[in-house]
Amino acid sequence: EVVHSPEVLSMEEKPVEGLRRKKNCSIAMAMDLVKQGQADAILSAGNTGGLVAAASIKLRTLPGVDRPGIATVMPTKTGNFVLLDAGANVEGKPRHLMHYAIMGDIYAREVLGKSRPRVGLLSIGTEEAKGNDLTQETFKFCQALDLNFVGNVEGHDLFSEELDVVVCNGFVGNIVLKTCESLALRMMDWLRDELTATPIRKIGAALSKNAFRSLKNRIDTESYGGAPLLGVNGIVTICHGSASARAIRNAVQHSVEALDHHINEHIIDAVAKANARLAEAKLEPVVAKA
Repeated sequence: EVVHSPEVLSMEEKPVEGLRRKKNCSIAMAMDLVKQGQADAILSAGNTGGLVAAASIKLRTLPGVDRPGIATVMPTKTGNFVLLDAGANVEGKPRHLMHYAIMGDIYAREVLGKSRPRVGLLSIGTEEAKGNDLTQETFKFCQALDLNFVGNVEGHDLFSEELDVVVCNGFVGNIVLKTCESLALRMMDWLRDELTATPIRKIGAALSKNAFRSLKNRIDTESYGGAPLLGVNGIVTICHGSASARAIRNAVQHSVEALDHHINEHIIDAVAKANARLAEAKLEPVVAKA
């Protein structure tokens, strides 16, 4: 069934203002369909800020969760890891990052099939005392939880094969994501330039064509298609504005997997247990509206 939307929230519009003016835009209507039970999930390559705002306003966050986070799956040599938050909220409090750690752990287990995800907190040093107030307090929270928390990790650890979940606020996460995407593209361009600089190199490049194709496939983000917005009362997947048909197909598949594995039910249960554990450890209580 095709449901017509008379309005659209453009990429240039401010999310909250746009949603107020355009109550019948496609993003708002999609959220309403899920809220009313007429659809099971939302997938969009539209305005990211609009999607986060609409999901937070219309679907609300899950019980116990303060703010949702975007979970981006990034490749490593032999596998992948989840980066969370990749841009839903540019600022955050320790309890928000703690929620990201919990949700990332669940997504890595239930959707990516990792039995005991290794969770790291992105900082400027591996020592517990390194970082700012945000990371130091988050460290204490994560250490008290029933997670396979490996402590602070640095930027050079991201692709080390020793992490399954990397936690940070959305400001840092979005910069990391876009820097990695840009560097991967530039490296491929530079490699192509060097391999075609002389006739002899061109011959070598032709003989290595399959190897380069394998490298491109390894860093191909379209194999995942989109990034789930975790922590809202519904399945929401955010795709890149230039996503191909293959990327959209794969994003649909991952959305179905999230539904089949009842990921939101797992998050609600895990957050409730985390609150109880923090209270037992006499750390700051986590309070959020249901």
